[in-house]
Amino acid sequence: MALSIWEALAVFVAGIGAGTINTIVGSGTLITFPVLLLTGLPPVTATVSNALGLIPGSISGAIGYREELKGQRGRILRLGAVAAIGGLAGAILLLMLPARAFETIVPVLVALALILVIFQPRLSKAVQARRARDGKEGNPDGGPLLMTGLLLASVYGGYFTAAQGIIYLALMGMLLADTLQRLNAVKNVLAAIVNSVAALFFLFVAEFDWTAVLLIAVGSAIGGQIGAKVGRRLPPPVLRGVIVAIGTIAIVQLLLR
Repeated sequence: MALSIWEALAVFVAGIGAGTINTIVGSGTLITFPVLLLTGLPPVTATVSNALGLIPGSISGAIGYREELKGQRGRILRLGAVAAIGGLAGAILLLMLPARAFETIVPVLVALALILVIFQPRLSKAVQARRARDGKEGNPDGGPLLMTGLLLASVYGGYFTAAQGIIYLALMGMLLADTLQRLNAVKNVLAAIVNSVAALFFLFVAEFDWTAVLLIAVGSAIGGQIGAKVGRRLPPPVLRGVIVAIGTIAIVQLLLR
């Protein structure tokens, strides 16, 4: 489908916005997806085109956070393998389930994730205190609970991706003893993995709008660099506040769709 110059500009700008927000927090799909629908794309075509277009943004954001990624190679390999499996499962579900299958549960998931983000410092301290009392050291990868949570979040990410990053941050923030910025860096890599696996699957079974893909790809790559420059400078309390604010907006938008 041919886009008008104004539609193309809107998709490109949406790509920049999505790349920026995805790198800092997540939920960039809530910018690009409605714009793609407004151009007349069918929902599934819009979803798969968006997933492929956002890959450069995720990679760009991860590169921008490369300092925070140092020393996390093993963690990323292990968590990334789980994310890849979940992303592929979510992509398969997108083509099998009704278009509205996740719409009821998604706002609830995001709301729960925001609650975890808000109380994450207190919850993390409680978890660490309990481990100290029991004489146990925490698992550097969060253990089975984190792996299961990330798997389910990645299934959702392969299906739609909106607010996926917020769920990742909530889970890792509660179960991993690390700074929010370093966890945000890992989140960007996991999002890139899920988007890439899902998009690779879609290449063989779904129809893309390649103009939209290109516009979002270029825009999100620019946005990824903007997001990294802004996000890395935010103190943890401010970053947490930004996550909660954007997540709240995401819930409202999801409920009004």
